[in-house]
This record gives sequence, C-alpha cells and structure tokens, in this order.
Amino acid sequence: MTMLPVIPTSPDTPDAVATRRRPSMPPRHLADLDLAGRREAVAALGQPAFRAKQLSTHYFGRLVRDPAAMTDLPTAERARLTGDLLPTLLTPVREQACDAGATRKTLWRLHDGALVESVLMGYPDRVTACVSSQAGCGMACPFCATGQAGLTRNLSVAEIVDQVVYLAGVAASGAVTGSPPRLSRVVFMGMGEPMANYPRVIEAVRRLTAPAPEGLGLSQRHITVSTVGLVPAMRRLIAEELSVTLALSLHAPDDDLRDELVPVNQRWKVAEVLRAAFDYAAQTSRRVSIEYALIRDVNDQPWRADLLGRLLHSKLAHVNLIPLNPTPGSKWDASPKPVEREFVRRLRAAGVPTTVRDTRGREIDGACGQLAASELTVVDAGGAAAEAEVAQ
Repeated sequence: MTMLPVIPTSPDTPDAVATRRRPSMPPRHLADLDLAGRREAVAALGQPAFRAKQLSTHYFGRLVRDPAAMTDLPTAERARLTGDLLPTLLTPVREQACDAGATRKTLWRLHDGALVESVLMGYPDRVTACVSSQAGCGMACPFCATGQAGLTRNLSVAEIVDQVVYLAGVAASGAVTGSPPRLSRVVFMGMGEPMANYPRVIEAVRRLTAPAPEGLGLSQRHITVSTVGLVPAMRRLIAEELSVTLALSLHAPDDDLRDELVPVNQRWKVAEVLRAAFDYAAQTSRRVSIEYALIRDVNDQPWRADLLGRLLHSKLAHVNLIPLNPTPGSKWDASPKPVEREFVRRLRAAGVPTTVRDTRGREIDGACGQLAASELTVVDAGGAAAEAEVAQ
C-alpha cells in the first residue's frame, strides 16, 4: 500500500472535533447550476455573461478547481467570481492508494465537518469513479460500515459533482497506473443511498453527462445509480428517460433474510422491488445489475442461489456478486471461495449472467464508510481524552 499525503489540521484552525458543526448544506457552486443559471449568476455580479462560459470551461473542460490557475479572468474580478461560484466544497483529509496505484481512495471533509469518501479505480481500458451521494446513510444495513454510522445529511449537486471533477483531474494527471488518462465511468455506490437524495442525484447525473462546458460530457450509459430498493424513486427514474444503469442492492432473494440485511425491505418486499427493476429494464433496454454481497453462512447457501436464479431467469439482468469486505469488529465475513464458486455455478446454470466483482482496496479500508469510520474513531478518541483531561 502507498500512503498519500495527509492534510493535517492547522494549529490556527479549529481541530477535527470542533469542525463537527451542525449539518448544513454548502454555499452555492457553479456545478449546482446549468449554463443559463450560471449566466444569470454572473450577470448578478455585474459581469458579462460570457464569464459563465469561461468559468465552466475551466471547471468542466480543463478540470481546474483552483481559482489561481484561471489566469484568463481579470485579476480584479477573479476573487469575486470564484468566491461566489467556486467556493471550496471538499477538503481532503486523507488519501490512500493501493493496487500499484490503480486504486485511490479519498476521505473528504465538507464545509460543516461531515465526512464522505470517493474512490478512483483504474483498469487497462477505463477509469471509474465511485462517489458518495450522502454523508452517512439512513438505510441501516447491518453489514455496511456507512449504514452503521447513520445519516448525517444529503450532499448537494455540486458536492457530488466536485468529487467526480477532482477524480477526473487525478486520472488526467496520469496518476492512475496502467489506465487511460480520461475518466469514463461513474458509479453512485459510495456512501449513502442515492435514491434517498433523488433530486440532487438526478441533477448531478445531468451535469456529468451534459456536453462541456455545461457539464463533464460523460455518456449516460457509463453512469450507474444504485439503490437498496426505494420503489417510488425507482419508478420516478423510469420516467426520467435516462439511459443510466440501475444497480439494485438485493443481497438476499427471500423476504425473511432481506428484512434483516436490508431493513427497507420491510416496506417494499423482494417481489415489488424486482418488479420495479424489471420495469426499468423494459423501459430503457438497459440490463439491471443485481448487487449481491456474499456473506459467510448468511446468504450464500445453495438454495438461495437457486431461488435467485429462478427470480432472474429470462430477465434483462445480471448478478454482480461482491465478496464482502468486512468492517472492523463486525460479525459478518466473506464467503469462502469454494462457496462463492458454487453460488456462481448455480446462477449460471439457471441462465443468469453472473460476475464476481474485482476485489479492490482491502488495504485502504476499501468498504464504503470504513475510512470515515476510522477517522471518526480517531477524532472521538481524541475528544474523549480531552474531556477526561478537563474533568481532572
């Protein structure tokens, strides 16, 4: 593992404990607005409308997030323009790399002290960004580090987009070993339940897929939005007429177990969730990805593989099996490889396309929420020690 620089807390600024303020949405940012909205914002500052395109070209076209590098803006107006439309949204707390530099994970502190994570994954033919849509998560899935932490707040459109723009810049720098220098895919599989922050996630998708300089110019087909199965939001997505990939975090084919593993199943059962997923596939002709974290002696039994195979047979779907990346202190563990292979065999025998997700980032707290959890553990320990010292 390669450890990248950690940005320490300055002695002149509040420490990590003090920066945990009451959750609040960030200031407005260029990425929150479409191009017309940016023109209006620039005009309100008394600047010509073409400045909106200049700012947008820097941010989305050149992946420049540092106002000091925007030298074609008049010096006298640069601070005002960038201060109003390019406020700092994400401050890196910790960055780590592994897999010979092909996997890079960043822990961010937001303006209100909330923590989120994003991951950049390089492959020989593509570079993928995995981004967060919420700080924490309210879905309470017991095997997930983010679910254990609970929900802090939704992210803004710009907080989501800014993760991607930053990671696209990392890819463009050539830092991702053995991969193309252009970010080509984004998956909403980081911290949070994307469908629980539906309006902002959809607006972020539109920003990421709009042609530069309005957006990043990515293909909709290269965007994946995951959900644990919020059926009303899934049905809203059908009406959006987007061609993104829908990923359903199923994790169990039967209601008894899924009620425990994915508590929202107590509201929308397996049959209803799958029906919404299949309707999305029928509307978009896009194959749905069924995410299934294999957990030792919990959901990896042969009969569950057979049941899943029957549910998905002849449907426009494939199964993405995920070897569980256990969190510290958790009772959950990954299934043994022979069990995993038998699960795959049974699904394929039922005619269901099945893949096993590439295991990345175990050395760098790769599971969603692990890096944030470890940072909060350090902060909480420091805070407890300080309180004990004061009490003495």
